Amino acid sequence: MKSTNGHVRPWQVALLLAVFVSGCAADQTGITGVGTPRLQLGPYLGHAAAASNFIVLANAAVTCTDGGITGNVGTFLADPVGSLTQTRCPIAGEVQVGDLAAQQAFNDFLGQYASLTPRLGDACTTLTGTLDGVILAPGDYCFDVAATVTGVLTLNGPSDGIWNIKVGTSGTGALTGTGFNVVMAGGGQGCNVTWWVADATTMTGSAFQGNLLVGAAITLTGGTFNGHAWSRSDATTTGTVVAGC
Repeated sequence: MKSTNGHVRPWQVALLLAVFVSGCAADQTGITGVGTPRLQLGPYLGHAAAASNFIVLANAAVTCTDGGITGNVGTFLADPVGSLTQTRCPIAGEVQVGDLAAQQAFNDFLGQYASLTPRLGDACTTLTGTLDGVILAPGDYCFDVAATVTGVLTLNGPSDGIWNIKVGTSGTGALTGTGFNVVMAGGGQGCNVTWWVADATTMTGSAFQGNLLVGAAITLTGGTFNGHAWSRSDATTTGTVVAGC
């Protein structure tokens, strides 16, 4: 753009730059392409809305043997890399392998996972031990490293109480549960419980409640799972009854 005397004026340069920057910003939104999960930034409060209908959500593979899943199941990657394998596992919901809805949900999950990643100066109550017999009021709790849990954990609070429990706040740490039962009391809601895990999560013969946001694979064997199981890797359920909270 030139003025009538043939010279480019400063305001015209500024306008061109604004248009250029806006175009670049627009290109950075949305799915970047199959096989490339995008880490979204920004405020992620509560549960990722677009992922809330996905009871089980994984990057590449979901495997369900026996048991069953009530709710939608999805993967970020599309066929043939992304897959759902069912063996005597009825799914009462939609199966979405690598479609746009599943990809967007997975990106929202990554954003929420990033927003909850522990940072220097975060305030939380440090947990240790198996959590058997422990009663927790709503609040923020953390295991510095891995957590091996068993017995009965009671989460006691009102219906609007929020629990954030983080495992591996030092940077690494898996969550492993055997015969681990989560009990809600005082009106507390399982959907208001978030378990952030740096590495993998393995639950065996457990009655688990809450939403798992996991940095590696999720493996559920036996028992029940009421919540959402979202994995940055794969998710495997064997003989587990999985339903939303």
